[in-house]
Amino acid sequence: MGDGKLLAVSDIHVAYKENRSIVSSLRPGSDEDWLIVAGDVGEKFADVEWALTLLAERFAKVVWAPGNHELWAHPEDPCDLRGEKRYQHLVDLCRSLGIATPEDPYPVWRGDGGPVTVAPLFLLYDYSFRDPALTVEESLHRAREAGIVCTDEYFLHPDPYPDKAAWCHARIAHTERRLAALPPDARTVLVNHFPMTREPTRILRYPEFAQWCGTERTADWHTRFRALAVVYGHLHIPRVLWQDGVRFEEVSLGYPREWRPRPPREPLHQILPVPRAAGAIL
Repeated sequence: MGDGKLLAVSDIHVAYKENRSIVSSLRPGSDEDWLIVAGDVGEKFADVEWALTLLAERFAKVVWAPGNHELWAHPEDPCDLRGEKRYQHLVDLCRSLGIATPEDPYPVWRGDGGPVTVAPLFLLYDYSFRDPALTVEESLHRAREAGIVCTDEYFLHPDPYPDKAAWCHARIAHTERRLAALPPDARTVLVNHFPMTREPTRILRYPEFAQWCGTERTADWHTRFRALAVVYGHLHIPRVLWQDGVRFEEVSLGYPREWRPRPPREPLHQILPVPRAAGAIL
């Protein structure tokens, strides 16, 4: 067993020059380090390609799960693919770089804390993290009245699915089959851009935004699929939570306006071996 670590980061948003500078500075501490990139690398295909190429050259293994921003059909992006075609184009890019995606065999971390199956997931959201007294249409209307509307409503297209919820449910069915096929004793690190339970969204300043943050259909996956840790991003609230004895780690860098006021810290979060100070059980 070597000195390698399983590290993670998300929401690096390299369109911002300050974030691009941070990404340029990311280096492994060992030739055996792996890096999880849990989505929102950038909005334009060329930016995503630049960042993932750089990281794939530096780390022994990179594991990628898409965020919502990679899936945007940004009006200024020469790559005008939408929906599933855009996602597949990103998968093809990653495969050309040797990066593991949600469509590939799940890699097994055999370093300290292993063996552990590292499972990158692409699940999206279905608006179920909303006020249960409201329909989806009512919840979206209330969000618009409050001025809290995710940009996905304009740039993230679900083609060929009729809507994002339908794409989400198709992804859940596909992914559930794959995870259920793992050996019954296989421990996992589940990697998804969006929170896999509703709990992390409860501290959002604008609760209306939670409906763009995940799905209730994965609420038990951390226990059902024997997770040692769940790695996610999206909220730009880096912290550690514990649920049912499982560590949930938000690994976002976020926008410069968000991270500038914070005390300086290492952008890469250590997932394995388990850090001594992994947070308190809540």
